[in-house]
Amino acid sequence: MPKTSHTQKQTAKPFLKWAGGKSQLLNEIEKVVPKNKDDYLTYIEPFVGGGAVLFRMLKIYPNIEKAVINDINSDLIITYRTIKDNLNTLITILQKWEAEYHKLLHYPEDKKAYYYKKRDIFNSGVSDNITHSALMIFLNKTCFNGLYRVNRKNKFNVPVGSYKNPLICDTENLNAVSNALQKVEILNGDFTETLQYANTESLFYLDPPYKPLSNTSSFNSYARDVFNDEEQIRLKQFCDKLDKQGHKWILNNSDLKGNEPENNFFDNLYKDYTIRRIQARRSINSKGDKRGKLNELLITNYTYEHTPNEKNHVPNIPR
Repeated sequence: MPKTSHTQKQTAKPFLKWAGGKSQLLNEIEKVVPKNKDDYLTYIEPFVGGGAVLFRMLKIYPNIEKAVINDINSDLIITYRTIKDNLNTLITILQKWEAEYHKLLHYPEDKKAYYYKKRDIFNSGVSDNITHSALMIFLNKTCFNGLYRVNRKNKFNVPVGSYKNPLICDTENLNAVSNALQKVEILNGDFTETLQYANTESLFYLDPPYKPLSNTSSFNSYARDVFNDEEQIRLKQFCDKLDKQGHKWILNNSDLKGNEPENNFFDNLYKDYTIRRIQARRSINSKGDKRGKLNELLITNYTYEHTPNEKNHVPNIPR
């Protein structure tokens, strides 16, 4: 449970730096969110990632009756559950490690050894869930560029970062996150399994691993299994099913036309829905010159206030 009560007024924000995080796109996403915020609804995120959209939705929809989040990444979901249910113990561990790590500021080799020892323990999989969650957060705050990446053996393989005194235990935000998660059901499985939690008033937000913009830019190693084109098509079929059952949904993905103007993969796949192109900035990349602005897709199965050149689709949603 949350450690203190005064933090309930603080808005929760992502507790991890996560590739594909949506903090920078929240304003664009909110533009297409249904405006009837006084309604009671169920909010569902089949690919929760860092949770930026989840925390914004919990803030702007005060009448959310139930929120459901899911991710295939077990390390991530274990950490969400720990923050929800065992926050005090988690904070105690993180504060201890933060103090130990900061004491090594002027001893770079010892600091590096401390990091790799924690990484080895994390990859061994022998820790209890609370310690494993603390390791997840520690590694995220101290590794290179805050990157989560695993190899084919599903082992975290990111090297140590160059941060001098990173904030490893953000107690105030962890309290806010724990408070927010008290009304959230947390799942760890395939995205299709979230459908059973929907009701007559449900909104899905879908943020899958993006389709790479090129053969060399592929980065969707958040889990051992790659989210390839077949998975993208399976996701679209899931969206069709949601539409037929009357559920509203919002989906983000990469805009392939930025690199290949003739690439109509998503335009063809989602031709029956509203496709909007928005500008985004990629902040996690091993090469600094690749962290620039580019377009992303924002797709919905319902109408909203739009610009004249946007294509609209009216789904089978009861009015």
